[in-house]
Amino acid sequence: MPEAEPAVAPVLLDAGRYSVSGLLAEVAQPRGTIVALHGGGMNAGYFHGGAAPELSLLTIGAAAGWNVLALDRPGYRASAALAEADQNFAAQAGIARAALADFAATHTVGAGFVLVAHSNGFKLAIHVAAQTPQAAGAAEAGSGALLGLEGSGVGLRYQAQRYGIHPDVPPPATVAEAIEVFWGASELYPADTLRGRRGFLEPSAKGESAEIHTWPPSFPSLAHHIRVPVRITMAEYEQWWTSDEGELAAIGRLFTAAPTVETCLLADASHNISLGWAARPYHLAALAFAERCRLRATLAAAAAAGDEAAGPPQPRQRGRLSGV
Repeated sequence: MPEAEPAVAPVLLDAGRYSVSGLLAEVAQPRGTIVALHGGGMNAGYFHGGAAPELSLLTIGAAAGWNVLALDRPGYRASAALAEADQNFAAQAGIARAALADFAATHTVGAGFVLVAHSNGFKLAIHVAAQTPQAAGAAEAGSGALLGLEGSGVGLRYQAQRYGIHPDVPPPATVAEAIEVFWGASELYPADTLRGRRGFLEPSAKGESAEIHTWPPSFPSLAHHIRVPVRITMAEYEQWWTSDEGELAAIGRLFTAAPTVETCLLADASHNISLGWAARPYHLAALAFAERCRLRATLAAAAAAGDEAAGPPQPRQRGRLSGV
């Protein structure tokens, strides 16, 4: 008989002044914990769209032995009532880190956390990683160490004639136009995803739009502080950002302290990657990246414990930036 799909359950975490909600696919002896952070106007269901279950990051990750914790980002659902001082990504990163600390204190984490983030969730994840001084492998397994960062839907330069970016571009006038602007070609998605929106849409968090134009100048300095492996994915039909191989390489070069940087231009995908047909290859690739992060941390921990035979090889500059 085929194995039953891993159960997905609501979760509520203590983040100090706030509670942070989400969805959790938990396994008994996790290899690690993938933390998924959705984009603007969505919720944790973005990574568990019900129109085609085989696309779900929670299902795929748990089947491979990983916990998958999809958070409703600060400002959404349980934490929707953010104080004005917390309505920015830097403050929200502190809330997210507190929620992950609570998860690590109450659940088996495995080797550590790998962030998988989309759009505004990727901006938040970059803040989280930049605020985390510890490099991968520096902490004991199970302590909630940050092992790596995979993100999609964020770049350096917005598309010039994008609605919401250029002040003279009018909003979409019809539902069909709105789908084209925010989702792209309908054939890139399961029909039920666009028809029913599957319960993953939410009002955008307060204060989120204020950082649209401050992001490009702040991105480089944040990236410079990240000391874990990084993987950056851009959709072939990205609708918000300039996206091509040259742009991806320029983004990758921002992560000057990261031990490895990988880039991917994902075919047959639009901005909302995890809700489209390309979600399965994307999630499998993100899971493979998480395994590489886990291996690196395991080897580093063995070397730190004095096991010279298991020590990691010396870093090779030629492998630092690659398209995967």
